[in-house]
Amino acid sequence: MKSIIITGSGSGLGKELALLYGQKGYHIILVGRSIEKLKSVEKMIVDNNGTASSAAVDITIPDEVNSFIEKISTDFHLYGLINNAGTGFFGPFERTAISDLESMFAVNVFGTINVTKAFLPAIKEGFVMNIISTAGLRGKLNEAGYCASKFAVRGLTESLQKEYEDTNIKIKAVYMGGMDTPFWDQSNHIKDKSRLQSPAKIAEIIYANRNQDTIIIENK
Repeated sequence: MKSIIITGSGSGLGKELALLYGQKGYHIILVGRSIEKLKSVEKMIVDNNGTASSAAVDITIPDEVNSFIEKISTDFHLYGLINNAGTGFFGPFERTAISDLESMFAVNVFGTINVTKAFLPAIKEGFVMNIISTAGLRGKLNEAGYCASKFAVRGLTESLQKEYEDTNIKIKAVYMGGMDTPFWDQSNHIKDKSRLQSPAKIAEIIYANRNQDTIIIENK
């Protein structure tokens, strides 16, 4: 059975993608920081006649990621990677703490790099899908640091698309607007969440367009 790794799959879009891909006959390897949340999603997949496993992995630590990929590559037929994990801090650039900027780059950029770099040598066919956000397409008010991290992932993704274009490995980019998820619970950056689509709906759109190299999903 082909296996798909999904980072940040304990909640939000990662969870919905895991549930959806789990219904399509893939073994889902759930990755995140909270093993309790991952196990909860794993149970949901299994209860729906799918198969899944969970691993608490700090994607910002290369050695930890490398050990994880090395182990699961012997246990499962790795086929897909969805880099969904991300973090964001918002507000005027001058007031953004350096520690917050470093955190965004550690997770959004280097987390994506670490997992992708370990994953690609482990497969001969399959795909890597990077969940980037429309913040990787254009600058946004009070999102300078967040946009910078997402532009970096866009550059990585577009370069890998060229590097792997003549192989059996497809590199995909997803740019979507904000979603109604716990991502915004600790922020007043989005004042009206009613215009945001649900992660379940975004997951459906992504899956329906999964064969495209670039998927752009704007807010309504």
